[in-house]
Formats: sequence, C-alpha cells, structure tokens
Amino acid sequence: MTTEPATPEKTSSKVAYPVPSAVLELLKPITWFPPMWAFACGVVSSGAPIIENWYTALAGIILAGPLVCAMSQAINDWYDRHVDAINEPDRPIPSGRIPGRWGLYIAGIWTVLSLLVAVTLGKWVSIATITGLFLAWAYSAPPLRLKRNGWLGNAACGFSYESLAWITGAAAMIAGALPQSQVLILALLYGAGAHGIMTLNDFKAIKGDSVMGIRSLPVLLGADRAARVACAIMALPQVLVIVLLSIWGRPIEAVIIAVLLGIQALMMNQMLRDPIKKAYWYSGFGVPLYVIGMMASAIAVRSFAIS
Repeated sequence: MTTEPATPEKTSSKVAYPVPSAVLELLKPITWFPPMWAFACGVVSSGAPIIENWYTALAGIILAGPLVCAMSQAINDWYDRHVDAINEPDRPIPSGRIPGRWGLYIAGIWTVLSLLVAVTLGKWVSIATITGLFLAWAYSAPPLRLKRNGWLGNAACGFSYESLAWITGAAAMIAGALPQSQVLILALLYGAGAHGIMTLNDFKAIKGDSVMGIRSLPVLLGADRAARVACAIMALPQVLVIVLLSIWGRPIEAVIIAVLLGIQALMMNQMLRDPIKKAYWYSGFGVPLYVIGMMASAIAVRSFAIS
C-alpha cells in the first residue's frame, strides 16, 4: 500500500497560519544572490559614484533579491507544490508548514511590496520591476507557465535574474537614462549564458518533472545531451565577452575572464562524465566563476562611463 504525498490541503486543518521559519524557507534566501549580484554589476558598470548614491544601490539590491526574487520563489513553489510532493515532500508547502493557500497569498503580498519599493526608485526601475514580476508569474502560473518548456522557461529566468537586474542597476544609478551600449551588450550576453545555469538546476527535479509533464531540458533531451547544451550555452557568451573586451581595449579583464572560463571548462569536463550526480556540484563550484567574470566585465566598462 502506497502513501500519497502530503499536500497543503491535507495538512491545513492542523496548522492555520504559516510557521515563520517556513516562510523564510519558502522565500529561499540562497536564491537571492544572482539577481542581487547582477544588480550590483549594473551599479558598478554605470560609472556613477556609488557612495553618493548609496540609497539607490542598497534599495535596488533589496528589491532585486529579498523582494522580486523571493516572490518568484514563493509563486514557483505554490504552483509546483504537487511536483515537490514527489521530489521534495519536506518543502514548506507540501509538508504543510505553510498551509492552505498561504503560499499564494505570500507571493501576492511580496508582489505588492516589490512595486511599492520600485516606485521610490523612479520610472525605469518601476518598468523593469513590472517586467520582472510579470515574467516571474508567467514562468510559474497558468495559463503561460513558461517552465513547462525548458527553452522558454530558462530564457525567462536568465533574462530576469541577470540581464534585467543588471540593466536596472545601471539605469537606477544614472537617474533612469539608457545605459551605454557596452553595458546593455554585457547584460544580455550574461543573461543568455544563465540559461545554461538554469538547466543545471533542473537536474534535481527530473523525476517529478517527468511525472507532471514539465518538459525541462533534462527531460526533453536526456541528461547527457542537456548537460552538453547547458555547458555550450554558458561558455559561448563568455567567449564573446572576451572578444568584445579585447576589441574595446580592456585586455586585462579579457584575460581574467579567459582564465575563469578555462577553469570552468575543466570542471565542465568532469561534470559531463556523470551530469545527474555532478550538475549540483558544478552549480556550487563552477557557476561562481561565471559570476566573478560578470563583475570583472562590469569593472571594465565602468572606465568608459567615467572617462
């Protein structure tokens, strides 16, 4: 006799309100780093004096991570609660620590808070925030539910977490003006590369995604092929960044990123030998090299803005 996984509906009679620690777990602070880091890259690349604009920088980083990103985690867990009941039944919603429809309510509350903070940072930050919130809901919620397709869902995540956050950080620091072309190009390239990072994240949910009909790339392509595609998508934008920085007269930063990419290539080779077991390992040790390169390139183009 099998035991059906716990769902919020089955446990709501036991707990009326969310456990505070479960709310923090739902918002997943560990996931806030990528958009916060991308926003910081935008701040640096803008060329604006950071100390003089410390409020804008700090408020924007909070908006990118603890608000917009946290909201995206809450709404994703709400619409993924049945998949999580298979893959990770101890998560806050399927375990019942966040009962009833509280997962959805929390996502709604965080959406409103994000908009309120965005308004204080000006027109372009508000527009960018609305775009990011829309993509977050579209990724997880019907009828679009972009995550059902690994190509579309990962593209939305990469653009939101990296490109949009980076461009927003730069625009916020220069009073809403359009960032210089080099900043826009770098932001879009690193956002494109983040598609591969999102694919690695999908490896941990292959079983549940297969059962629930979510066509992540590991499900669509198989683990080995999806891992190769992810590596190519992560590597190619970095190669283009190296070429562009060399053309733009920033050879030192180009060399730094080339070295970081070389180390990533060695680690990718190890990961490809057993992607199901090592995708998580690469996410923990290889991806940080990718984001270090982001900041190196941000520093490189900052010199154009202040020259």
